[in-house]
Amino acid sequence: MAVLTGGAVVDGAHGRVIRLAIVDDDPLVRAGLRILVGGSPEIEVVAEATDGAEAVTVAQAHWPDVILMDIRMPGVDGLAATRRIRSRGGAPQVIVLTTFDADEYVLEALRGGASGFLLKDTPPREILAAVRSVAAGAAILSPTAIRRLIDHVADPAAGTRRARARDRFAVLTGREREVAFRVGRGDSNAEIAAGLTMSVPTVKGHVSRLLSKLQLNNRVQIALLVHDAELLGEASSPD
Repeated sequence: MAVLTGGAVVDGAHGRVIRLAIVDDDPLVRAGLRILVGGSPEIEVVAEATDGAEAVTVAQAHWPDVILMDIRMPGVDGLAATRRIRSRGGAPQVIVLTTFDADEYVLEALRGGASGFLLKDTPPREILAAVRSVAAGAAILSPTAIRRLIDHVADPAAGTRRARARDRFAVLTGREREVAFRVGRGDSNAEIAAGLTMSVPTVKGHVSRLLSKLQLNNRVQIALLVHDAELLGEASSPD
């Protein structure tokens, strides 16, 4: 595990530096990401780790804003590390890294609380944009992309998950279910507000209550739960 310090300057738009940790067992990948981030004055790499166990230590010791997390690593992999890190209050956001966009492990990472995923050949500008977006509280994987990913993954447990997901949705009000449905199909807060004739702050309030009631971390997980419950295919769902 390497702890790094750098010369990042405060970003005028956000008022602070985004603290980033890089977790990958390949030193060349870590070096490449470190060089990439070095060209962005508002992002600073504060630590590196070579496996999931070190990632948990880094998260606890340095509390980065965002962690770029490899999935396949020896020992504790990125999936287990993501679950452990995201189970704590105020935990860093996690972006998982993968080689294939249809990798079933990515889906598991999202269920474990990751805010999205990036392919390792993602253009540098998009990697930096993703880090900024996640640090600001946004998910970088749209529900539409999630549904495409799920369609490529054979899942024999879908029936069981459907029943469990519907049980969880039973605690929601009708309005909350409408908002959840629209999050699941990929609508933005503004689109949800227009479709349901409410203000954007009201939509944000509903989304916050959804996260609390369903015990989820982010909008990506709401979308996954909507998909699990098969709400998108119901004729009775709102248009």
